[in-house]
Amino acid sequence: MNAMSHSSLLAPGQVGAATSIRWAAIGEAGVVVAMLTGLEAERPNRQIRNLPANLRDCEVWQRDQAIHGIDDLAVVMETGLAALMAVRARGTDCSAAAQALWQEFINSRDKVMALVPPAGALGPMRSA
Repeated sequence: MNAMSHSSLLAPGQVGAATSIRWAAIGEAGVVVAMLTGLEAERPNRQIRNLPANLRDCEVWQRDQAIHGIDDLAVVMETGLAALMAVRARGTDCSAAAQALWQEFINSRDKVMALVPPAGALGPMRSA
């Protein structure tokens, strides 16, 4: 196994499109899990929406840790959502399990968010 993370291969200030897509997919999976709990999904705030762009301005160690957290959360959500759908397909109530996955989603998402300094009121710094 390669000891170097894929984010270490990026030049400073770069974040891959795959990370942005993965972050968006995690958010959408969170919406589905919230629906399965019977809760209304929260609308993502500016900091959540801008996380991939804000990663570009982080220190390398922060970016590496955040991308690793995103990758881990993607695996948890993919497998958890598949399990919930299988339970629901059998006609069994999955709301308790969905609630547990919802809490894991919120906690993990918040830990990733804590690694990335928020952008100012104008959003992340952009360059041409």
